Amino acid sequence: MNRRVRRKVSRKGKEKLILPSYLEIECEIADLDYKQTVDWTCLPDDTVIQLFSCLNYRDRANLSSTCRTWRVLGLSECLWTSFDLRAHKIDAAMASSLASRCNNLQKLRFRGAESADAIILLLAKNLREISGDYCRKITDATLSAIAARHEALESLQLGPDFCERISSDAIKTIAICCPKLKKLRLSGIIDVNAEALNALSKHCPNLLDIGFIDCLNIDEMALGNVASVRFLSVAGTTNMKWGAVSHQWHKLPNLIGLDVSRTDIGPVAVSRLMSSSQSLKILCAFNCSVLEEDTSFTVSKYKGKLLLALFTDVVKEIASLFVDTTKKGENMLLDWRNLENKNKSLNEIMMWIEWILSHNLLRIAESNQHGLDNFWLNQGAALLLSLMQSSQEDVQERAATGLATFVVIDDENASIDSGRAEEVMRCGGIRLLLNLAKSWREGLQSEAAKAIANLSVNANVAKAVAEEGGIDILAGLARSMNRLVAEEAAGGLWNLSVGEEHKGAIAEAGGVRALVDLIFKWSSGGDGVLERAAGALANLAADDRCSTEVALAGGVHALVMLARNCKFEGVQEQAARALANLAAHGDSNTNNSAVGQEAGALEALVQLTHSPHEGVRQEAAGALWNLSFDDRNREAIAAAGGVEALVALAQSCSNASPGLQERAAGALWGLSVSEANSIAIGQQGGVAPLIALARSDAEDVHETAAGALWNLAFNPDNALRIVEEGGVPALVHLCYASVSKMARFMAALALAYMFDGRLDECALPGSSSEGLSKSVSLDGARRMALKNIEAFVQTFSDPQAFASAAASSAPAALVHVTERARIQEAGHLRCSGAEIGRFITMLRNPSPTLKACAAFALLQFTIPGGRHALHHASLMQNAGASRALRTAAAAATAPLQAKIFARIVLRNLEHHNIESSL
Repeated sequence: MNRRVRRKVSRKGKEKLILPSYLEIECEIADLDYKQTVDWTCLPDDTVIQLFSCLNYRDRANLSSTCRTWRVLGLSECLWTSFDLRAHKIDAAMASSLASRCNNLQKLRFRGAESADAIILLLAKNLREISGDYCRKITDATLSAIAARHEALESLQLGPDFCERISSDAIKTIAICCPKLKKLRLSGIIDVNAEALNALSKHCPNLLDIGFIDCLNIDEMALGNVASVRFLSVAGTTNMKWGAVSHQWHKLPNLIGLDVSRTDIGPVAVSRLMSSSQSLKILCAFNCSVLEEDTSFTVSKYKGKLLLALFTDVVKEIASLFVDTTKKGENMLLDWRNLENKNKSLNEIMMWIEWILSHNLLRIAESNQHGLDNFWLNQGAALLLSLMQSSQEDVQERAATGLATFVVIDDENASIDSGRAEEVMRCGGIRLLLNLAKSWREGLQSEAAKAIANLSVNANVAKAVAEEGGIDILAGLARSMNRLVAEEAAGGLWNLSVGEEHKGAIAEAGGVRALVDLIFKWSSGGDGVLERAAGALANLAADDRCSTEVALAGGVHALVMLARNCKFEGVQEQAARALANLAAHGDSNTNNSAVGQEAGALEALVQLTHSPHEGVRQEAAGALWNLSFDDRNREAIAAAGGVEALVALAQSCSNASPGLQERAAGALWGLSVSEANSIAIGQQGGVAPLIALARSDAEDVHETAAGALWNLAFNPDNALRIVEEGGVPALVHLCYASVSKMARFMAALALAYMFDGRLDECALPGSSSEGLSKSVSLDGARRMALKNIEAFVQTFSDPQAFASAAASSAPAALVHVTERARIQEAGHLRCSGAEIGRFITMLRNPSPTLKACAAFALLQFTIPGGRHALHHASLMQNAGASRALRTAAAAATAPLQAKIFARIVLRNLEHHNIESSL
């Protein structure tokens, strides 16, 4: 049977009511009467409360306001036994508004010092568990106040970031105020002194689980006095005196589990602890370099003791805890969870093992240590996947975060280890993560979405995510009111949208609308979610159909708003890239003009070209380049200061990345299509930087710089500037040395423009001493240019084919010449009537080289199938080109190339004439 999420629709009159989605079995719903209206108010109270329990706190509160009955049910104490407030900054006002629901609150999770200050205002006197992260700014005063107001507290966890402002004084206060404390885990305390530890020993007789993690100093002797402790972690703690530890801690009468991971403990201390302690069963020592370097160390002699480390078989070690060895499978954690009759003591041990495993594996993943590939592939990935199925929510979250982290090699370049990613996929991790993402718990949703996002950088994993329904899940999470969930879901859609095969599926799942809505929803204060949403839209906008969806969903307005108002570089870069991609489909939709017409769009992009961040400058220039293909945009960009800005950008990017160089030159190329802009670029000093870019080593930069210089050279004043700035040698070099045929072609055309005779009118010899020097330089430059134009045209000439075409009027002979001479990319060029007219005039030039070049150029512009071939044919017919072409084809003194190319152009014109008449 196919299982799928089906959306129910209940109709009442002409209105349509969308009801929640349920996982249903297709064959079971075939007989349902969809015309029947569901009356939710008739549901039994117990059913309503059960439904409420599956919602997050925000939705519970919203539904409670629906009617009086639901308001009463929504206040039921059983619905408010735990709060996860990590997605919110809880201030005094919000805490006071929640206080009425907190009489029975027992478990609280929060994030940040601001929220910690407001906890006491919840008036939750029965609070049993408090867990906080991002607590770096929490002070002794705040923590002491929390402890004083919650005497029933049994568990306090702060981390994993460092609690640098918490001292031993606060720990002493906790001990005095919270005598029922069973679990205390604190991270990054600078100093834990004997007075604080003795207070815990004296006032907290039930303290079973202690974690002083990543601390700087701990009084080892005093910690050995806390006789009640059963599980102890000092992972990552420095400055430990292991000799004192091994002599003191083995006396702890109840110590079962000890975690010394990421410390400098050595084999001597480990051996003494394992051999001397009567109660110790598990010692965890992950990533302990001193211990790992001692190849002679062995734990086999310590019967009944477990050592969990990078060099041990963790699953096998854990399996030894179980009496019934016949049921030991590959996944002992899962086997234990499935036991019907669990031993209470073993259950306690396994819960602690899960916690320390999830914590240490995440810390190891965060360190991005080299040399751990075998560990991750052989057991680390499988352990994280097993921990994701834990009954402990924080273990599940940490395991998902570990999966998101351990695959990443390079954060900046979004580079992941494909082997690790595919190992997660092979072990069924994609389905596990997607199931976790469907949880109603928002913490699990965000961490699972983060893991899916990172893993999906790998194309094979992305395909698996899509096949498992992940796109629909992520699109749904992107609509979450929880910013953290929406941010990670947007990141997943961003990475999935890299694949062309997934773009359509994202649009069909409503992902485009969800991403656009995210930008409006978090337009301020959500840089992470905005960058991911804009990045995903940028990828989607590269697809023609999806780009239309983006525009219809209000994406143009949203992205322009980001480009104008957001100050975060990542958001600016992705917004500009998205606008560039939207504008790149000028021939197939109206997005190019729509972006240009959006208020403030062009001004914002021009301003972004001044950004100190290279990526922002690059994408802004790329957007302006694409937008400049529209005539109205071109002039509007110039009016917004685009000429000055882009010339300045070109002047500053000689040492920049090829991507920025290409787009800076490309934007000037686009603007220079207009004669007025071309003149302005020359007057603003744009010639020299374009010549410098023409000397780049990058093929793409060759093309855009040559294209811009070609346009500029149409104007005689600019042509003279190109000569004076040393542009002729640069163009000559491109003409024969560039790998790009297009760059060579446009360099040849620029040289032809410069020396077709018009330049002489701007530099009459003898008019002044300056004019005389220019005349002399022009003569040498002209000879160099013509020589290389001729050589360029020759490279597209096949003497045998030319001879055959000259001797025969058969179409096949001309076709062969055409194929040899075709420059495929030249079909994308669009020339004005003035440019076409100039080439026609050039056909009459006395220079054989220029005749051949003009005929060669006209051939490229009219080859059937070219994007603008019909447009060029129309311009040529209006200009009376046929006569000039026939003259060139028949001229006895014309070079053979000019004759043959002219004949081909005439044939192309006939073809287009027939085509236009159909």
